[in-house]
Order: sequence, then C-alpha cells, then structure tokens
Amino acid sequence: MIEINKILTSELKIQAWQVDNALQLKSEGATLPFIARYRKEKTGELDENVLRDMFERFEYLSELEERKKTILDSIEEQGKLTDELRQKIEQCLKKTELEDLYLPYKPKKRTKATIAKEKGLEPLADFIKENNKSGLAPVDLEAEANKYVSEEKEVADTKAALKGASDIIAEEIAETAEYRQWIRAFMQKDGTFTSKIKDEFEEGSTKYEMYREFEVPVKDIASHTMLALRRGESEGVLVLDLKYDEDKILNYLASNVIESMHENIYDLYNAAIKDGFIRLMKHSIIGEVRLDKKVYSDDESIKVFESNLRQMLLAAPAGLKPTIGLDPGFRTGCKMVVVDATGKFIKYDQIFPHNSANERARAAATILDAITKHNIELIAIGNGTAGRETDQFVQEALKDTDYNLVKVMVNEAGASIYSASKVANEEFPELDLTVRGAISIARRLQDPLAELVKIDPKSIGVGQYQHDVDQRNLKKKLEDTVESCVNFVGVDLNTASKELLTYVSGISASVAKSIVEYRNENGMFKSRKDLLSVPRFGKKAFEQAAGFLRIRDGVDILDNTAVHPESYHIVQQFAKDLDVNLAEIGKVSEKLNTLDLKKYITDTIGEPTLRDIISELEKPGRDPRAEFKSAKFAEGVNEIKDLRQGMELEGVVTNITNFGAFVDIGVHQDGLVHISELANFFVKDPTKVVKVGQIVKVKVIEVNEKLKRINLSMKQVGGNNLKKPEVKKQFNVNDLKARFGS
Repeated sequence: MIEINKILTSELKIQAWQVDNALQLKSEGATLPFIARYRKEKTGELDENVLRDMFERFEYLSELEERKKTILDSIEEQGKLTDELRQKIEQCLKKTELEDLYLPYKPKKRTKATIAKEKGLEPLADFIKENNKSGLAPVDLEAEANKYVSEEKEVADTKAALKGASDIIAEEIAETAEYRQWIRAFMQKDGTFTSKIKDEFEEGSTKYEMYREFEVPVKDIASHTMLALRRGESEGVLVLDLKYDEDKILNYLASNVIESMHENIYDLYNAAIKDGFIRLMKHSIIGEVRLDKKVYSDDESIKVFESNLRQMLLAAPAGLKPTIGLDPGFRTGCKMVVVDATGKFIKYDQIFPHNSANERARAAATILDAITKHNIELIAIGNGTAGRETDQFVQEALKDTDYNLVKVMVNEAGASIYSASKVANEEFPELDLTVRGAISIARRLQDPLAELVKIDPKSIGVGQYQHDVDQRNLKKKLEDTVESCVNFVGVDLNTASKELLTYVSGISASVAKSIVEYRNENGMFKSRKDLLSVPRFGKKAFEQAAGFLRIRDGVDILDNTAVHPESYHIVQQFAKDLDVNLAEIGKVSEKLNTLDLKKYITDTIGEPTLRDIISELEKPGRDPRAEFKSAKFAEGVNEIKDLRQGMELEGVVTNITNFGAFVDIGVHQDGLVHISELANFFVKDPTKVVKVGQIVKVKVIEVNEKLKRINLSMKQVGGNNLKKPEVKKQFNVNDLKARFGS
C-alpha cells in the first residue's frame, strides 16, 4: 500500500517531521486552530491553510486505502487477483482510477455479456480473442460459432452465437481501465459543453438568455458557468450536452484493441468497439466528466463563499457601545430596539416615520428620547425595504442636535432566519420575530462575528450558487471558516453566547452550555483557571481552549491576551529580567524587543512562540480586526429609478463571485462590478482585490430598471487604492529546517 505520510510530504512540499508531528497532534485530539497557534515548534510554523489541506488529504487517502482493502479482498475471493493487478491497485492515488480497475470484477446485474456467458459463449469469445493477433492464419468464425448453436441454450444460429461473443468482448473493452482513463482525459481536454434553451421558451423570457446558443471547451469552463448551466438544466430551461469527436475515440480504441487484419476478425472487433463505447462507456464517462467539473465548480464556489464569509465575520466591529437597532418598514412601521454595550436587550418601540407628518414627528421624538436616556452611541439601520428612507429620516431627526454618535446601514441578510430560529427563541422567548430581527441588526453593528455565528452561514447571503453545490462539503467548509475566524479574534468569556463559545477550540456544544450556565449561577469569570470548575470542562479542553478565551479586568492581565496559560511563567521571567511589574509589561514594548529570546527557549517553547508572546504583550487585549468605517450613501439616491449613467457613488461590497463583486449603493438592489471593471489591470480572482464590507467608489455604467440590473465600474473611478496582487514567494522549508532542526 502507499505510504500516506510520504505522499503528503511530497505534495505539500514540506518535511516528513512536520507531517508526522501534525498528524500525531491531531490524533491526540488537538484542534486545528490550537495546533496552528500554539504548537508552531512541532509543525515548523505551518499555517492553518496548509494544516487543513494536510488533514483533508490524509482523510481522502485513508479512505482510499480502506477501499483498496475491500476491493483486493473481493477480487481475491473471485480467484482473479494477479500480482500485476495488485500492484496497480496498491499504487493508485485517485478514487476514480481505483474504481476503473475494479469495474471488470465488480458484482453487477445481468448484462448482455453475462447472459452470453450463461449461454456458454465465453469459449467462443476466447477463441476470437486468441485469433486477434497479427501474423496468424485466417480462421472460419462461422464454423467455430456453429459449435455453440443450441436450442436448449437459446442460441438460434451462428449469427446469434457471434453476437453473444461480441457482447462479451465489448464489455471487456468497455471495462478496461486504461481505455476509460484515456477517453475521460480526451473529453476533458478536447470536449465542448454546449447548451440550448428549449423551444417553448421565447427569446428574452428567461434569465438564461446568454446560454441560448452557447458553447465552451470543457477545460476552460468557469465554475460559475458550470453551476449556472446545471441549474438551468435542472429547472427544465436548458439542454446541456457534451460534444466530442467520436471518430477519434473509436480510432484510438481500434488501434489499441485490433491486431488482426483478417476481415472477419477486424469487422467483428470494430462492431464490438463501437457497441462497447456507445452502449457501455459513453454515457457513464460523460457523466464522470460532468461530475468532475461539478466537483471542481463546487470547490471553487465554496472557496469564494469561504472567502466572503471570512471577510464578513471579520468585519470591523463598531464596538461595545449602547446601540439603537432599526428594522425598517413602510406600512407596518419600523421596529426600534435599544441594546446596552454588551448587547443586552433593554427596550422596544414601534415607530411610523413614513406614514404622516405627525407620526414622523412622534417617531423622531421617540428616537431622540432613547438616545438621551440610554446614552446611545450607535444607530444600526437594516438595509432592506425602507432602509434608505429610514436612514434619511434618522438623519433628519438628528439634524441640529449635538449628539456624538455613529449611524450605519447594516446588511440584514439572514436576520429573519435568526429571528425564527431555535437560538433566537431560546434567547428571547417572549419577543416577536420582528423585534428579534431588530436586536440582531443592532448587535451586528456592535460585533458582527459574535452575532453572525448564530445564523446558518448559507443564510448570510455572501455565496455563489450555494444551493447548487455539495451541501455536506459546503457545511463543513463554512463551519471550518467560522471556527477559524472565532479563534483568530478570540472570545470574551464573560459575554460570549453559547453559540459563539461552541466554535472555540476544544469546546463542544454541551460544554459551551455548561460554561454559560456556570456563568449565570456564579457570576463573571475572574480567571481562566476558573474554567476548570465548570462541569465537563477537563484539562484537555482547558489546554485546547484557554488561549482563545479572554477575560477583561480579571485577576491576571495575561488572561486578556492570546498568551496561553502554559506560557505564563515565560512572561513572568520577562518581567523579572526587565525589572517591571507584570501588570505594566505591556507598556515597555521597546524593552521587550531587546530581550535575547534564545535565553528563554526550552524543550517545548521555541522562538516562534516567544515571538508571538512578545507581539501579544505589546498590545494586550487588542482586537485583530480592522478599524471600523462606514459608507456614506448619496442623498437623493434611494431607488433604482434615481440612478443615472455616469453617476459616481460610494458603496459597500456585499458579495464577491468569480465573475465580479456586488456593491450596495443604497437603492435596495446591489449593483454588479464585473470582473473586467474592477481594476485597470487583469484580475483573475476578485477576492484578491476587493473584500466583503469594503467601502468603494463606483461609477454607474448601465441601469435596467425593468430587470433590476445595475452595472457598475470601479476602474473608471479614482480613489479605490486597488493594488495588483503580489505573487508570493514559494514557502522555503529549508529555512525552517535550519531554524528548528530536522
């Protein structure tokens, strides 16, 4: 069998000791965030992405090995396992190729070939195969076939006998792994996907118009195009086909299968080849090529979703400040809530600023009264229906006041999903769904990450064909992304929800629930060590989780940093050597950088961890997310009808796809900046030049009010500060080897 660790070493271009150590840590129950952050010496500073690739590839290859054992046992039981076949199976690295090798031996339903064998025609097929060699004398196939004519076995004549033998040969050809692999590769390289809109759909009547007469090489098809074509096909609008040169495939098979030039053998084999390809190979291989492109498209789409989700989760928080949340509406009014600096719900009002002058004045008074009573510093306004009108109303209400607060339009995608969720019902059982939505909008402004983890990532609205991709893979990847973001930022142990705690390294849903219950019963945690008093929170969980949990104003300043408790003694030694109080160590960053780190290296703590500790001490308790900024939408531009070609506006990137970025410019309909309009240089990957939540300047280049389509350009507007992505240098493992030893 293959040596998985050697393969990982070769594919990831890293050292064997790095692979061995990382896999050992994982087998011992260490989480990926913990390994990446607190075991850098063990892995040679491998980052999360490399570790995740390693673990996923290890899982794939392990499953492959298990499948090989099953297949080898099956073939051996049949008495058909040769040394050559065993070697091919054992060295196989792809599941598709493994199944190709197993196909001839795989138990199957009755086929034309098995029926022919039941009729005793296998020896005739063997006779034909033995005479399919160059240089042999011609043979009389009719005479040989006549030996197998049998009324009892339902072989009526020589023609039926030869047809049965041909069926056996056709199946053997169709199940030859080498041939299947060549044809699959040929279709992938030289095939073309074509699509047509069905006749019953008139021109201009569907959203798939660009695919009415469409073709693209299989090797060049973009992921979003493949997913769009498959969706159009599943909706019954498109006919999707894969075109290829059939003659080239048949000629390839003939040149590899037929050796005899005698007419009777040659003709029989030609017929068997054509039958084997058309009846037994064509549809399955086309399906495999389509599936391969579907899997590729899924992966690419999920990568885009992951990137967008990461950017949204890591959006700059406006801060823990008293906040008003407004869920806008016209006829039903606006739901207004007040939450305190920790996100705790304080009060609810319903205001009607869009009904009449009197109601508008009453709504303004309600808002101003709440601002005064609760020392409001932030106002979050949902960007859905009536969002821009409500934003203008609040602007009007605040006019001529001296309140020092920030008003922001907040992306409310998924807020309604949260409102009706089990999580929201447990949190606010007595509140109406719409009130819960307003609370969510307010909290999103305070801390996007803490609030968005309560919502199924698919509902946040930053995906690309997310409902068309492999849902199991999507769920896993998005959960990995949320986990990565939560542990990157760190979690306030005394304010975190059960949902947020669940994503912390080493903490399960049941343990997260125990933490919250313990906090409710015993009050705020004063020290990380207090976690060991939480039921079901053992030493292993403490090791994995402690470094990612923060305690503000606790008994130990280090509890509000990413320094792991296992390294506190190092910091204490730093303080002693610098002759400073531990509580003041963060104020002497210039002295920290003069320390000779080699002096503090131990068997378990090396220079990477020491550098991380110094970095944390320079800014204890800092939030690694960017500084908060908000966009300013143009006054008087509230609906799509207000847009004019050539307008230059400010907006917020709400979603990124492989074909461009969507930007909210305050008209209830996001505009598309096509990939060709993003920058004045070639952009291969939009995520490399723009981020979800980024404030950008755009120019309106086309508006279709009927179809609600807005085309925008960023490259035609200055001030976006877009930089051409740099090509990163390849990871040099020799540097690490020299630093840490082999």
